[in-house]
Amino acid sequence: MVTNIHKSIEMIPENEYAPYYKQYIQLIENTNKSIIENLIDSQKEFDTILKDIPLEKQNFAYAEGKWTIKEVIQHIIDTERVFNYRALCFARNDQTALPGFDQDVFVDNCNANSRDYNDLLDEMAILRKSTILLFNSFSDEAFLRIGVGSGNKMSVRALGYLFSGHQIHHLNIVKERYL
Repeated sequence: MVTNIHKSIEMIPENEYAPYYKQYIQLIENTNKSIIENLIDSQKEFDTILKDIPLEKQNFAYAEGKWTIKEVIQHIIDTERVFNYRALCFARNDQTALPGFDQDVFVDNCNANSRDYNDLLDEMAILRKSTILLFNSFSDEAFLRIGVGSGNKMSVRALGYLFSGHQIHHLNIVKERYL
């Protein structure tokens, strides 16, 4: 159950995640919210901003070679799934170094633009509920465990905050460049 050990983002030292992930973590720094509160709040904002995107914008990309809104949503889903597996392995103290994944290969093969937009939003909402349940199941000890994924060390609690920061990052891009 979520307790004080992962109550505040300020408690996560930078040695619990690779420098690349700082861009996501800093989007929720100093919120003084728990992992679960951040997961709930970022999903609410995601739903609010994206629920009424008109049909003509759903397959829109702001520049050549950039992802469509549907592909951005699928990317967030795929990343959260991959990182949930990492969190599960690390929390269970599995010391196996986990492979990385190529986000561009995933998007190139995801078929998002052929999918129903509301199905993508529903899938993200259901996945986020699953993420919340997973993180609620971790003990304080599990939150502090560190594993290796993509050649980088990462703690379970850093992963928990990363989900919200990653979602906010992409939502900010959607608001700035797609809407």
